[in-house]
Amino acid sequence: MTENAQPQTDLPGAWNPADEEATLYQRWVDAGYFTADASSDKPPFSIVLPPPNVTGSLHMGHALDHTLMDAMSRRRRMQGYEVLWLPGMDHAGIATQNVVERELAKEGVSRHDLGREKFIERVWEWKAEYGGKILGQMRRLGDGVDWSRERFTMDEGLSRAVQTMFKRMFDDGLIYRAERIINWCPRCQTALSDIEVDHSDDDGELVSIRYGDGENAIVVATTRAETMLGDTAVAVHPDDERYKHLVGTEVELPLTGRRIPIVADEHVDPEFGTGAVKVTPAHDPNDFEIGRRHDLPMLTIMDERAVVTVHGPFLGMDRFEARPAVVAALRAEGRIVAEKRPYVHAVGHCSRCDTVVEPRLSLQWWVNVESLSRMAGDAVRDGRTTVYPQELGKRYFDWVDNMHDWTISRQLWWGHRIPVWYGPDDQMVCVGPDEQPPSGEGWTQDPDVLDTWFSSGLWPFSTMGWPDKTPELEKFYPTSVLCTGYDILFFWVVRMMMFGVYEMDGVQPFDHVYLHGLIRDAQGKKMSKTRGNVIDPLAWMDSFGADATRFTLARGANPGSDMAISEEWAAGSRNFGTKLWNATKFAMMNGASVEHPVPAASELTEADRWILGRLGATVSEVDALFEDYQFAKVSNALYSFIWNELCDWYLELAKVQLYNGTETTAANTRAVLGHVLDTVLRLLHPFMPFITEKLWLALTGGESLVIASWPTADTSFADAAVDGRIADVQKLVTEVRRFRADQGLKPGQKVAARLSGGGYDAVASHDEAIRSLVRLTAPEDGFAPSASLEVGLAGGVATVELDLSGTIDVAAERKRLQKDLGVAEKELATTDGKLGNEAFMAKAPEHVVDKIKGRRETAVADIERIKARLATLPQA
Repeated sequence: MTENAQPQTDLPGAWNPADEEATLYQRWVDAGYFTADASSDKPPFSIVLPPPNVTGSLHMGHALDHTLMDAMSRRRRMQGYEVLWLPGMDHAGIATQNVVERELAKEGVSRHDLGREKFIERVWEWKAEYGGKILGQMRRLGDGVDWSRERFTMDEGLSRAVQTMFKRMFDDGLIYRAERIINWCPRCQTALSDIEVDHSDDDGELVSIRYGDGENAIVVATTRAETMLGDTAVAVHPDDERYKHLVGTEVELPLTGRRIPIVADEHVDPEFGTGAVKVTPAHDPNDFEIGRRHDLPMLTIMDERAVVTVHGPFLGMDRFEARPAVVAALRAEGRIVAEKRPYVHAVGHCSRCDTVVEPRLSLQWWVNVESLSRMAGDAVRDGRTTVYPQELGKRYFDWVDNMHDWTISRQLWWGHRIPVWYGPDDQMVCVGPDEQPPSGEGWTQDPDVLDTWFSSGLWPFSTMGWPDKTPELEKFYPTSVLCTGYDILFFWVVRMMMFGVYEMDGVQPFDHVYLHGLIRDAQGKKMSKTRGNVIDPLAWMDSFGADATRFTLARGANPGSDMAISEEWAAGSRNFGTKLWNATKFAMMNGASVEHPVPAASELTEADRWILGRLGATVSEVDALFEDYQFAKVSNALYSFIWNELCDWYLELAKVQLYNGTETTAANTRAVLGHVLDTVLRLLHPFMPFITEKLWLALTGGESLVIASWPTADTSFADAAVDGRIADVQKLVTEVRRFRADQGLKPGQKVAARLSGGGYDAVASHDEAIRSLVRLTAPEDGFAPSASLEVGLAGGVATVELDLSGTIDVAAERKRLQKDLGVAEKELATTDGKLGNEAFMAKAPEHVVDKIKGRRETAVADIERIKARLATLPQA
């Protein structure tokens, strides 16, 4: 069926998303509209879906991401591109392992009871039964992804890619094993990446401790008193005159009997606290660097569970038990100089279990990022990849130019096992995917798995079949755009850039990076379960439909800016859909279709030419804004055109032409209506795919909007003179409507009126439409106007004289207005009294005075308005 075939579907009375969306979506999938053809000669457009966690469900952040990616993909497909939107999921190491461990705990079993192999089997079983719930939710949202190419970061192909990348980087010296300070979760028993640590301002205590006695005493402050058991030095700034005589000496560490050196290091801030800091190299990242510079011992004083391992009275205590115990012991020795409680300071928590993270010296696998981060930075600097909005490019460079080596090993069982084997004589062998691991007595594989971000960092090319040379890679790499929140710019975007330019011969993984903001509640507050302000997109889809949910998110999507949303706005988007539905239904009931082409401008009325001119301008505006990733402005441009210009004005003007015009005029109007609706349904389809599909099928009888062509801007109908006259008609109608409301006339009440003046003469050809829109009848013999108004138009003043006799209860209206006038005059007197009171004005805050001034201005305006109304009322 062609796009311009006869319509074959009648529209029901109202749009019911629950009855339509699932059927429409399955029809699209079954037809293969979303399946990409790597052999196509069409220009490519590709997006890889930021893989949601296998444990996850659709939240508002996902809904925003997916709406924008789907909008871009649908538009490009309509523009004739071969579109690949590739879906998949992340195995989410810690999150998934925690979920399965909780399930085992219900059975009274731990993963250690099962052993590694059996535990991994249980995780795969859980994944098969419960994982990927979000994929079904994506279908509800309308995601036009290529389901035939769905990937999982632990599937066979991606596992091969991960092992290949590890081997190549290991051989290139970019992956190494070393002891460094890492974020450690004592509950999850693993190292954490920075993104897996949530920081919050917690109440604690700041304790100042005196080390040594007499002239050689030195005071340090700490929020973690228990770590002093692992101190191996005290550090001061080399230029701090207060301590120069102590540098190079030793001081006794309280409670331990050990003597530790006082060293000079430029890292120390002499203005902070006492200017002296305790140095615990094995439990603080800054102290670790000081320790390396001064060759200090690195004493680990806690085990993996954060239990003290130092012999003495604190042995076996949890860190939070040891803290007050150490302070009490120091107090007993007279070593506590000062205590500050509460002391608010930033504390890192495991994002999965909320346990306080412990910095800890640990032997881990690392990526040397120096050359990789430089290449990732150069790809943006030289324009291979463009960041939108541009101001976020600075954040990108701040990160890549100051990166630290990345710890990639995790002490988990679920994940990509590190492909390194250790032999009986300290041998170490890294094995690629096509190589046999060493065998024989004494050979064991490294027990750790890789950070989830390692495998997701390969996502843009591993999902397309790398390390093999595949048709997908040849056609769709580099991907066209990455759409994601600015909050993971550092952690995921940068890693993909590093891997991509490293492995793909300097070819960037995406041409554009579009970064959107975070979603907040209506008051602009961050959504959290604690605040109880989390909005579930599935609940919105149940209440308002997927289209309204999507359109609400798109209308708030300004590049790089956070957005506030509320149920009220979703209801407004639903009402917008209803407005479009009713407009299309009205047009079709009156014969609108796409069967006949739009006539030449010379054959059309000014109203027809005006709406076609505005349509052409809207198409141009939408195209320009889409190319600049201005999704909020695209949505608002469409909303404004459809609601304000098409529905509120053109449909009303069209009614006159359909009902009272000649047959030619009516036929032309039906053709214009069909063309305009056809075009706006195409333009709106990327954001509201379901309702537009239903309406378009009914209007055109075409196969599907998914594969319909994208509109091109036709500016041939643009006519400034016509635009000006229609603008004058709109202004005149608006002012008369306002005047009628001021006079207390009912909206449908007809009133005899005479229109005259130079302004009216310029729009006299629209007399019938004007009178229809504002319910004015032509004056008859004996016409006696009792009220009038003048409206300034581009062509001069238009005078409207009305006969209001018998249309309103003049006495009752005058009484009501006199009452309102009294209230306004009293308000004016009250505000004048306060503003004239010198004593009050001398003490009142500025914002209070401004508020009173605002009240006075409102009162003055009300008095003027009411008096003007009274002056227009007929005399009793």
